[in-house]
Amino acid sequence: MKLPKDLARPLDDLLSRAFAEDGEDVTSLAVFGPAVRVSARIVTRERAVIAGAAFLPRIFAFLRPAAKVELLVEDGARVPKGKVLARIEGPAITVLAAERVALNLLQRLSGVATLTRLYVDALKGTRTRLLDTRKTTPGLRLFERYAVRCGGGENHRFGLAFGFLVKDNHADGSGSVWDATRRATDFRDLNRPLRDLFLEVEARDLDEVHQALDAGAERILLDNMTIAQILAAVADIRLFTEATGQRILVEASGGMTPERAREAGQAGVDYVSVGAVTHSVRAIDIGLDVDVTSPRMPRNRRGSRRA
Repeated sequence: MKLPKDLARPLDDLLSRAFAEDGEDVTSLAVFGPAVRVSARIVTRERAVIAGAAFLPRIFAFLRPAAKVELLVEDGARVPKGKVLARIEGPAITVLAAERVALNLLQRLSGVATLTRLYVDALKGTRTRLLDTRKTTPGLRLFERYAVRCGGGENHRFGLAFGFLVKDNHADGSGSVWDATRRATDFRDLNRPLRDLFLEVEARDLDEVHQALDAGAERILLDNMTIAQILAAVADIRLFTEATGQRILVEASGGMTPERAREAGQAGVDYVSVGAVTHSVRAIDIGLDVDVTSPRMPRNRRGSRRA
C-alpha cells in the first residue's frame, strides 16, 4: 500500500515536528547501543478499522539509520483483536525512537476510521452519506480527513476558503438568514474566482429554511432539528426543487448519534455531518512488541549486559 501523494509532504512536516518534540532516545541508546537490531510487530489489542498503516514505512524510515516495515493490512480494513498490522526490522534505537510517534498517529486515525464506520454502517439502507466537519485536531486535519475516508465517510469543505457556509452567527449578526445568504450570494457573484464554490446555509427552523431557499442557497444544513422538523423541512425543500428545477442538497447535523443519524437518513436527507468522528474519538489500543535479533549484547564479567 502506497502513501497517498497528497499526504507525503504534510507527513514529513508532521514527523519533523513530532520527532523534534521527543529529541534523542537516550534510554534506548544506553540499553542497546547503536549496533543492536530488533524485529517488532505492531498489533491491535481490539477490533478496529485501520487508518494510518500506509504512513508506517515513512515513519520508521524518517530517522537514521532507517528501519524497514512490511505492511500486513491496508487502510480501511476491519481487523480483529490480535491482528498483526505490520512487521518492522531495523536498529533498536530507530525502532524504539519511532514507536510512540507511529502509535500515536495510528491509534488516533484508526479511532477516527472506526467511529466513522460505525456511523456509515448505521446509514446502510438509506441514500444518506456521512460527512466530517472542521472540528479536527489543529495540524492533523489532512490526516483525520483521510481517516474518515478510510472509514467509509466523505469530506465536507476542507477549510473556510473552500465553500460558503452561512451559519447562525452570520445570520444573527446580519439580521436574518435571508440577509446573510443574500450578501454571500452577491459577494460570490461579484468575485469570479469564487463562483464555483458551493453556497450552504444553516437553518434552525422551518422559517429559516424558507429564507435560505428564497435567498439562493444551494445546500441547506438542518441544525439541531428534531426528526419531525427534519421530515417537514425535507418535504418543503423537495417541493421547492420540483417547482424550480433547482437541485438543493440537504444536510442534517447536531447531536448525531448513530441511531439519530439513521433516523435522519430515513427522513430523506442527503448528508449527515458528525463532528464527533474527529473531535471526540477514542484512540484504538494498538501496541508494538519487540524481539532482539542480532548482534547479541555482550555480557560483563558479572553476567550483566552492557549497553
